[in-house]
Amino acid sequence: MMCGITGTPGTGKSLIGDELARRGHKVVHLTDTIRPYITGDDEQRDTEIFDDERWAAEFVKVDGFVEGHFAHLLACDRIVVLRCRPDELKKRLGQRKYPARKITENADAEALDDCLIETVELHDAAHIFELDTTGHDPVFCADQIESFVAGKIPAQFGTLDWSGFLEVH
Repeated sequence: MMCGITGTPGTGKSLIGDELARRGHKVVHLTDTIRPYITGDDEQRDTEIFDDERWAAEFVKVDGFVEGHFAHLLACDRIVVLRCRPDELKKRLGQRKYPARKITENADAEALDDCLIETVELHDAAHIFELDTTGHDPVFCADQIESFVAGKIPAQFGTLDWSGFLEVH
């Protein structure tokens, strides 16, 4: 079974993926797989452009976890959408030295449920688990994900509303 872990940058995907790997799970960090699919740079948004459709079509399924911002684009059997309250997300991205413009862009995307909406459009609701990482460490989050994959926690999403964190531009 392939379980995707997706979310806005800064929600904890890599840290939680590392924790799951430490526990013996196979974890593929998707940032390690996209280099051949990069087609250019979007200088205005300070990001790389990649052929996500070709990447998803050519991705070879794994028995384990795939973590990354685009995991929801893959044909996952289960999908976990990591969430983080936008004010906390801004702190995390600031610690990573993200430019102010990128911090705002990602906090707004989180407040608007961007990753969750894309996931719901692509996956069966019975396979989606939304996990709020705000104030939780990777150990707790990995426990929750393992429980979801094992069927001990039911699929659930749509309970978070962070629209009040949207900034006026």
